[in-house]
Amino acid sequence: MSKNMELARIFAEIADVLDLTGANAFKVNANRKVARTLEEAGEDLAELARTDPARLRDIPGIGDSSAKKILEFVTTGKVAEREELLASIPAGVPALLQIPGLGPKRVRTLWTEGGVDSVDTLRTKLADGSLGGLPGMGPKTLKAIEESLTFLDTTRGRIRLGEALPVALELIAYLRNAGAVTRISHAGSLRRGKETIGDIDIVASSTQPAALHEALRNAPGVSKVLVSGETKTSIRTAHGMQVDLRTVADAQYGAALLYFTGSKEHNVRLRERAQKMGLRLNEYGLFKEDATAKGTPQERGEQPVAASTEESIYEALGLWWIPPELREDHGELENQPPKDLIDTKHIKAELHCHTTASDGTLSIAGMVDQAIARGFHTIVLTDHSRSQAQANGLSIERLRAHIAEIRAVAKVYADRISVLAGSEVDIMVDGTLDYPDDVLAELDFVVASPHSALRAESAVATERLLAAIRHPLVHVIGHPTGRIVNAREGLSPDIALLAREAAKHNVALEVNANTMRLDLRDSHVRMCVEAGCLVAIDTDAHGAGDFDQLPYGIATARRGWLGNSHCVNTWTRAKLGEWIASKR
Repeated sequence: MSKNMELARIFAEIADVLDLTGANAFKVNANRKVARTLEEAGEDLAELARTDPARLRDIPGIGDSSAKKILEFVTTGKVAEREELLASIPAGVPALLQIPGLGPKRVRTLWTEGGVDSVDTLRTKLADGSLGGLPGMGPKTLKAIEESLTFLDTTRGRIRLGEALPVALELIAYLRNAGAVTRISHAGSLRRGKETIGDIDIVASSTQPAALHEALRNAPGVSKVLVSGETKTSIRTAHGMQVDLRTVADAQYGAALLYFTGSKEHNVRLRERAQKMGLRLNEYGLFKEDATAKGTPQERGEQPVAASTEESIYEALGLWWIPPELREDHGELENQPPKDLIDTKHIKAELHCHTTASDGTLSIAGMVDQAIARGFHTIVLTDHSRSQAQANGLSIERLRAHIAEIRAVAKVYADRISVLAGSEVDIMVDGTLDYPDDVLAELDFVVASPHSALRAESAVATERLLAAIRHPLVHVIGHPTGRIVNAREGLSPDIALLAREAAKHNVALEVNANTMRLDLRDSHVRMCVEAGCLVAIDTDAHGAGDFDQLPYGIATARRGWLGNSHCVNTWTRAKLGEWIASKR
């Protein structure tokens, strides 16, 4: 298995302890950046440190110091700095950072002045009232900490994008209907399309903010009002999600939306750019900096250079428009995003879906009707291959009968949509495919996917997928890692190598839009873009509702800077047909 996630946790722990002990902020952030780089890496960086340490140092975010730590981990199985830092504080203190509302400053106060050295100690001291005299630990704060502990006991941690977005959109629609909204949007990591989020942020402008906050407090599904004031209301839903509503004057809406959308790293870069231009950027707007004036620009009643829209702020900073999904400090200020950045409206084909022949819920015709309703010009039916017994995978005999049925339906629909006979064929452990080549040749289309042995070592997984990519009858590698968001890590192949090889063989790597998968993930898509590799975005639909998961795959692809010309699902019927036929 790849060591990337283990290494990421080590660097994150180093950053946490440094923060807790009051270390230099630059050092703290540098370690957090390394952790993020490791999480997003498409290849095993521990293995790279072993085989090519010079190339490791060429990876953005990995400096000499962090490269040495990675190599130290490879050779000794641990990082001395982490061990020393953890030994310098009580073992239970880092876990306190996982409690909602407890940042490094409060944890440091609880630990150094309150004797709180673990979550259990915190519970005990909250119960006996011994924390009441600590700085900043008034009754309301302590009650909030106690409630957060209770919530932590029941929460599942970070929430999948596909769980959070429907809740946010439902609340936004409810607030719109309340009649007190001028402009409103979800913000935060949800707006940026991250695969998981911590909570839901909503930003609204209103001439009647009090009415809007009241509407949220009384919204259906609100289980608890956490806090409510003139500009912010926080509630917890019956789904266990926290929702924060912030209201601003309409003239400040763009600045607030920009600020609360983030990311933190992107906002820091924008503020740095503003400072170099003699400006100050905050959640109220972009202002001219005046070092001699007293108070903030808002306190002085100064009019902003830009504030009403995000677009106006980017323009005033001399920047192009940066879509929310790209605001991660991954080069978006230095490199203009693709002008043809992928969008849901660009998708004209579904190349991976299932019918009742295997584990789907609709017939062939039923799936075709769904594709037509969405304006698609092509649909490929790709029911499971024979090894997927639990998914009613098709034997060779059943497959041939299914192909015949698909082609009969295709004739009926020929003037409206191309209906093709495909299969989602298992990539076996040794890299061979689940059907022999003569059977594969009878299909119009092959999606080759890994479904088993998903804990293999990185090198083994890479070779397994490379074999499928090099197979002359394969069009798409489906959900290449086999991961399940928040549930299964899946394979950790060298995605950069797979992308380069796929580009050579004219094979597409898939972004599976199912919110449980989102596989390829965003950082992998970026590698495909850099390698010039084709990408497919498919819903893996097993029924009508699954087609509606397409936007999640689009968000993931946008985060990877994918332009629509490199996505096979956006091509014209003729161009797509030519590519499909080229494999036969």
